[in-house]
Amino acid sequence: MNKLRIAMAQINLTVGDLAGNSKKIVSYARDAACLGADLVIFPELSTTGYPPEDLLLRPSFVEDNLKHINAIARKIKDIAAIVGFVDKKTGIYNAAALIKDGEIRDVYHKMYLPNYGVFDEQRYFQGGTTPLNFTLNNVTIGIGICEDIWYPEGPARLQSLAGASVICNINASPYHAGKLWIREEMLKTRAMDNGVIIAYNNAVGGQDELIFDGQGMIISENGATLERGGAFVEDLVAADLDIGAALSPRMRGAGKTGVRSKAAPQAVRHIDLGAGRQAKKPELPKRNVQALPVIDEMLRALILGVRDYARKNKFTHAVVGLSGGIDSSVVAALAGLAVGRKNITGVFMPSRYTARQSRKDAEALARNLGVRLMTIPIENAFSSYLSTLKQAFKGCKTDVTEENLQARIRGNILMALSNKFGWLVLTTGNKSELSVGYATLYGDMAGGFSAIKDVPKTTVYALAKRINEMAGKAVIPEAVFTKAPTAELRPNQTDQDALPPYDALDGILKAYIEEDKGVSEICKMGHARAIVKKVIEMVDSSEYKRRQSPPGIKITPRAFGKDRRMPITNQYKNGLRKK
Repeated sequence: MNKLRIAMAQINLTVGDLAGNSKKIVSYARDAACLGADLVIFPELSTTGYPPEDLLLRPSFVEDNLKHINAIARKIKDIAAIVGFVDKKTGIYNAAALIKDGEIRDVYHKMYLPNYGVFDEQRYFQGGTTPLNFTLNNVTIGIGICEDIWYPEGPARLQSLAGASVICNINASPYHAGKLWIREEMLKTRAMDNGVIIAYNNAVGGQDELIFDGQGMIISENGATLERGGAFVEDLVAADLDIGAALSPRMRGAGKTGVRSKAAPQAVRHIDLGAGRQAKKPELPKRNVQALPVIDEMLRALILGVRDYARKNKFTHAVVGLSGGIDSSVVAALAGLAVGRKNITGVFMPSRYTARQSRKDAEALARNLGVRLMTIPIENAFSSYLSTLKQAFKGCKTDVTEENLQARIRGNILMALSNKFGWLVLTTGNKSELSVGYATLYGDMAGGFSAIKDVPKTTVYALAKRINEMAGKAVIPEAVFTKAPTAELRPNQTDQDALPPYDALDGILKAYIEEDKGVSEICKMGHARAIVKKVIEMVDSSEYKRRQSPPGIKITPRAFGKDRRMPITNQYKNGLRKK
């Protein structure tokens, strides 16, 4: 019976930081060697970070990445390694370097290039044509990169038929709520169908809108989850694989489905790396990593997203406009958890319409979080604007224009503080509001990063509740949960003056934005046709606003931006016209 000790380095990489990424790769390879691992695998495009986007169009970037992967190989001598990088031949490839004894022994090119959702790999890369197996310690191992493992007739099928007992799949798979279970079920199916152990390693960290959650896993040939990587943290996962058990199902056929690929196993390239570590291996530390509830996943994703955006862009302090409402309260709490309460300033900017309770709640929140609170009234600026525009607006009724002036004054103040002190402005708009345009361009939409841009309003309340539960006290004051949401831009205003109740609105928005359902389909879900049509019209007419909003963290299956790319100039009405 053959044994293989494998390690998965789940690391947080920074796009473009070739030197920093390389240093981390070498360090984790040494740590894996100290654990007695025969093989350590790193995430997809480890040298460059993922996704490098149009940096890939710069020849100097690709060449520097090649220099770094060769330097990495020279420094890894006590362990075999699989490291993601960009290879260059006639074109460029999303590639994995197979390293042993200080040199690159072979290179695998990703065969399936995703080009949907947030992915644009066909814009940059050529697809590989040949699967790769290698032998280490008499164990045959196949290499795959991310999308390769999602296809039943993909490289893993050929690799298993050509003798692979283990498939190492390296990934930079972005997070959205519920994705862990989709991945895990797919991997179990792929492992059982092919009678192989799958080591699925995933990157971790924030990169602009994307969050990589880690949560890699090792799946047995019987579909059991043997090990898990931590959620939203760097981790080094090591396990001893029983290769004898993995061989037996394949000896009986091509896995449970009994379906064989039409391609010949001989098409798989093969290289023998010889023996791995021969010294006595230390006992591995016991681990018990459990999958998180979805609300905890979301919370950790948002915290990591804010932390990494600030850290990787060299911001040391963040500022949040505090209104006393639920959205700004959650953003301030997230920011405190992400970068530390001493590095957060809240700004309360009351107007003539600001309720006494709002001031009380903003002050209580700042006190509970332990963050500095600045109070900057906007009445003088607002009065000055009204006076300045009086002649231009002569004969016009007061409307949303005057309301939006207040939001824009607040946005100017926050950006002035940002300019003066170098603070990162965290905007506080949620997905429900941004969907229907219930936000002010150059006002509350002004800022550097939008923490809850992809969080529906009903989920904002759930996150707030969870923040208080984790703190063991009402960090976010109880009154913030119970009072009616309001922008406080006119007397006695509430959100429901312009919008349906949020529980109904969020259901309509999910159906339309994330599931591409039309009016009739959404009405069948129990929503009134007039309301559905109004919401869809608001979503469609607000595309120009969203296009100008700051980047924000993706946590749903379809976020605005890279995920959902709708034309601003668009006359298709999606069933809104009367027949």
